Amino acid sequence: MVNPNPSVRPTVLIVDDDNGIRKLLTTVLSENGYDTDACGTAQEAIAKANERFYNMLLIDIILPDMNGLELLTKIKETKPKTRKIIMTGNPSLQNAVEALNKGADAYIMKPLDVAKMLTTLEEQLKKQRDEREVAMEQFARGRLRGRIELISRESQTLET
Repeated sequence: MVNPNPSVRPTVLIVDDDNGIRKLLTTVLSENGYDTDACGTAQEAIAKANERFYNMLLIDIILPDMNGLELLTKIKETKPKTRKIIMTGNPSLQNAVEALNKGADAYIMKPLDVAKMLTTLEEQLKKQRDEREVAMEQFARGRLRGRIELISRESQTLET
């Protein structure tokens, strides 16, 4: 993984009811430069996402207390900058389309291909960084435009 600021590790919240998968993903992601947190229910995920910013959420589609797609919608509403990746062991075209329509940024299948998963996470981090850079440029241009307008108004006032 290429992290432009190695002192800041990207954060990932793993949401899966299978403890073995949570442990595996925590280990793999930690070894590849991610700061991880994990939980087994949608309600825990919502609570954790409200306490801390996560760059990405890896969400299993089948959770004990809520469908992963429902969680996806709730997280999208409250954490629009967080990248959301759906994981499923029961892939179907319908699930994939529904996940993407509800705001999933990516869709990966179990059993997980670790190399593909890491590539997907890297791609999502890059998209997140690109979106942040565009937003910062737009903000800077807006501030600059505002300053130019202020100077223009002040100079017009001085001329009169």
